Amino acid sequence: MASELGLAGDLVNQRGRFQTLAEYYRIKHGSIGPLRSWMDRHWTITRDKIRKSELHRLIVALDFPVVYTTNYDRNLEVAFEIHGREYVKVANARDVSKARRDVACIVKFHGDFDDDSSLVLTETDYLDRLSFDSPLDVRFRSDALGSTVLFVGYSLSDLNIRLLLHRLWQTWNRSGYEADRPPSFIFMARRDPVEEAVLGRWGITVLAGDDEDPENDLVSFLTRLASLVSGQTG
Repeated sequence: MASELGLAGDLVNQRGRFQTLAEYYRIKHGSIGPLRSWMDRHWTITRDKIRKSELHRLIVALDFPVVYTTNYDRNLEVAFEIHGREYVKVANARDVSKARRDVACIVKFHGDFDDDSSLVLTETDYLDRLSFDSPLDVRFRSDALGSTVLFVGYSLSDLNIRLLLHRLWQTWNRSGYEADRPPSFIFMARRDPVEEAVLGRWGITVLAGDDEDPENDLVSFLTRLASLVSGQTG
């Protein structure tokens, strides 16, 4: 973005927030269409690479009824197609009405490359989502209130995600039935006593890895989880 806008590198580094830069990009270009096209081209992973990805195979094999992702790309959808599992994609209000309970649901929480208007990318987009009253936010609150939630791969520096976790705790805390809340977990590649304390306060149990490679850590964790799930259902 900085290169296309002709901005000096030191100015961009000082600012440090891609959302603000994306906002400026939309102001200068009138839309984020060109940026979305660039991201779509450069972030596409080949079907063969996804087919060989153990991480994607495990996500499909674990048979989650609903998968939320903040990624814009189609990699999860391709993984479901490769491994022969039906799914419904939800990226906007219209899609919410098409979701089915008998088919896995992939919720594109920050939007989808196929719908520019759904993308949460600029500073205004992120600030608008802080109200958490969009159709996808309502859907998530409904799912999270009645189900165990496992958070994997989310950036804990993302204010939207942190506020979402806090709101979830707040809802249960105010209800007077916090003891009946389904357990929620988050997998982190490294132990962090600060995050463990804060998230624990919000009713989320931290599961930490110990491998030097975060991807290996996550694959190992999901492999163990798949084995446990298989043992319970077998």
